Amino acid sequence: MKALLGVLLACAPFVGAPAGAAPFPDRPITLVVPLAAGSTADILARSIQPGLSQQLGQTVVVENKPGGGGQIAMSYVAKAAPDGYTLVLGSNNTWAINLGLFSKLSYNPTKDFVPVAYLAGGSNVLVVPSDSPYRSVRELVAALKAQPGKLMYSSGGNGTTHHLSAELLLSITGTQAAHIPYRGAPQGVAAVMAHEVAFAFYNTPSVSGLVKEGKLRALAVTGEARSPLLPDVPTMMQEGVNGYVITVDLGLMAPAGTPPDVVAKLNAAARKAMDSGEQRQRLQALGYEIFHDGPPSGLAAFIQADIAKWVPLVERSGAKVD
Repeated sequence: MKALLGVLLACAPFVGAPAGAAPFPDRPITLVVPLAAGSTADILARSIQPGLSQQLGQTVVVENKPGGGGQIAMSYVAKAAPDGYTLVLGSNNTWAINLGLFSKLSYNPTKDFVPVAYLAGGSNVLVVPSDSPYRSVRELVAALKAQPGKLMYSSGGNGTTHHLSAELLLSITGTQAAHIPYRGAPQGVAAVMAHEVAFAFYNTPSVSGLVKEGKLRALAVTGEARSPLLPDVPTMMQEGVNGYVITVDLGLMAPAGTPPDVVAKLNAAARKAMDSGEQRQRLQALGYEIFHDGPPSGLAAFIQADIAKWVPLVERSGAKVD
């Protein structure tokens, strides 16, 4: 009996301890990017990767899963174990725009995921050919009103932020223009330079060099503030287009059901990784000028507002992928 009592007492400290209760994280974490290597989103993911790894004490592996307008990556992560070891880099396209583009979306951005952390945002820029007769947004809008539906604009494809940035301008100003979608932003930008179209909106980092080289003329940026890449270019609001603000945003998301304490730890790690001066400088060089240092609920509210903004724009544009 004494021997049995001794065994029970020795085991007492372990009674009720949950199996496999190693502190999170105890193995590498995968960050899935819905776009190809070399894309702006991929560059941001790989830029934050070292800081996340350092803060979490585990390797963060970036894995690219492009295709399907982001559906391949989002569906993959939605079906992953909700344990914090598989994350996805979400964006306006995957958490909002796709809701209007696809009649049968393979995932639900608000039900299949939990927000982790807003990372960064930037603007698009309205450009025209370098020798265009339009030297301001006001002049372009006047031409659109004088020639309803006659002027053409390019984009990198139906439903892209390039396309919808133009649709917002047309909606606010009550004007019309013909949309010419290309198979990607590079082809669409080339169309502007070749005078195949009158104007277009593209990501500021992708065209700022061409603007500085005099190959394109920038009329305005779409964010609330001027871009550090083009500090002399006004915002759309400054050009008199009231209510016009469009940003291109990125944030971390995890599968629905991920424990709140794990989400909180990931959020804290992301915020610290983004908070270094060196990291901010790297991202600003990429054209990101918006940084929100907040809890997961901040990204959740942002996503809801984004859905309310983007889905009506998609519907107005008539863009559909399926």
